[in-house]
Amino acid sequence: MAEDISKIRSDRVPVDIPRILIAAGKSGAGKTVVTCGILEVLKRRGVRLTAYKCGPDYIDTMFHREVLGISGCNLDTFLCGREAVKRLLVRHSASGESGLGGRMAVIEGVMGYYDGLGGVTHEASTYDVACATGAKTVLIVDCKGASLSVIPYIQGFLKYKDRDNDNSRISGVILNRISFTMYKRMKRLIEEETSVSVYGYVPEMKDFSLESRYLGLMLPCEVKEIKEKLKKLGDVLEETLDIAALIELAVSAEPFYLAGNTIRRQVQAELDKNKKSSAQATLRIGVAADEAFCFIYQDNLDLLAELGVEIVPFSPLHDRKLPEELSGILFYGGYPELYARELSGNKGMRKQIREVLSDGLPCMAECGGFMYLTESIRDEKGNGYPMCKVLEGESFYTPSLRRFGYLILSGGRVFGKDVGDICAHEFHYYDSEKCGEMFEANKPLSDRTWRCMISTESIFAGYPHIHYAGNEKVAEAFIGACRIYGEKRRMPVSG
Repeated sequence: MAEDISKIRSDRVPVDIPRILIAAGKSGAGKTVVTCGILEVLKRRGVRLTAYKCGPDYIDTMFHREVLGISGCNLDTFLCGREAVKRLLVRHSASGESGLGGRMAVIEGVMGYYDGLGGVTHEASTYDVACATGAKTVLIVDCKGASLSVIPYIQGFLKYKDRDNDNSRISGVILNRISFTMYKRMKRLIEEETSVSVYGYVPEMKDFSLESRYLGLMLPCEVKEIKEKLKKLGDVLEETLDIAALIELAVSAEPFYLAGNTIRRQVQAELDKNKKSSAQATLRIGVAADEAFCFIYQDNLDLLAELGVEIVPFSPLHDRKLPEELSGILFYGGYPELYARELSGNKGMRKQIREVLSDGLPCMAECGGFMYLTESIRDEKGNGYPMCKVLEGESFYTPSLRRFGYLILSGGRVFGKDVGDICAHEFHYYDSEKCGEMFEANKPLSDRTWRCMISTESIFAGYPHIHYAGNEKVAEAFIGACRIYGEKRRMPVSG
């Protein structure tokens, strides 16, 4: 790490990170299974790795973590913007002042390759991330029930952007759910009739399937013998994929460019982190983290740590009380409705949370965390369970997705501060009687708007999920409120 960051120029700097992006033509085509298998094989071969997920998905990154043992990260060009996406890639995969060396990045796509905002544009799509990061793309082609027809299918994805004089960025394909005999025939035909390479195949594996529920895949902790299954998956793909060629493809990705001041900031953050490694952080922020609250962007926690915060995990499910000496508290999303009985039964935790928040402890809560702070949760069977009763209203099940997708929050304040517009995402079947009125939510490419968010001097809560890389002022406003709270608690009481 360079000690003199002033030597880094202020113009654009090339960043060279080996990287591939695993995409598909639709959801359910096998992206997560294939990505996890590739990660497992690469790990066995000693490749230093970081895994990423395109878009706002929380669960797939958990599967990446099961393989690698380190947290996966999200790359979302809507929530964060293109420059921030590249900065996040550098933060986790690069080393050195210009981003040279470091880890190979394996990026898993979201939905169909070109599916973006409103379903009518490629903005914020997997393709958009591929363009922003310059990643080489490998398209997974589901061959179940098809043979020769996969060729025009592949050709369509390759040629779709040619009409705009743009490149699809697809360098190769992996054939999914196909026999070895048919694979040998199709590999030859595909490489003869298209411009892409075939990097192998995945046979149909009925004993390895990832089940889903209404918010996506089942959590890794709910998949029986997940570690053993991932190892068996690696055993299969070790034999059926051309891993050496995939590594070569990743290495061949051309450098992308970041503003010099972004690289300089990255270096400074690393230097500051090293300086603080032996010193205790001035702020302790409690983060709810367990089976009920697990939808957490790792980069949000990393940014808070860069700003001088000590992250203190705790469990509203299993712990009897909050950690000591907190200056703030965070409740992210998850599945509180699945654990409503247990959460409600932990009366001591609920009571303490209500007391400290009533006393002014700063708190941010989103989606499931917001539901936990309301008066009660009523599940899909009609059973009601008392919650923390910090916020008015009941959270209740609805039979369809509520306000699903990306949105922009505008016109409000966070902990009393004007932070500008906030890009956010919603994905929930539950709703609440009182979702707040502080911000106006605007649906991109739509005339639809609504009011949302509860925002006071000490609480910022609602259903939307927020990535701090898209608007760091949100995190800064929260930390500012935490510092004020901490200073007030340390002030001597006058006689």
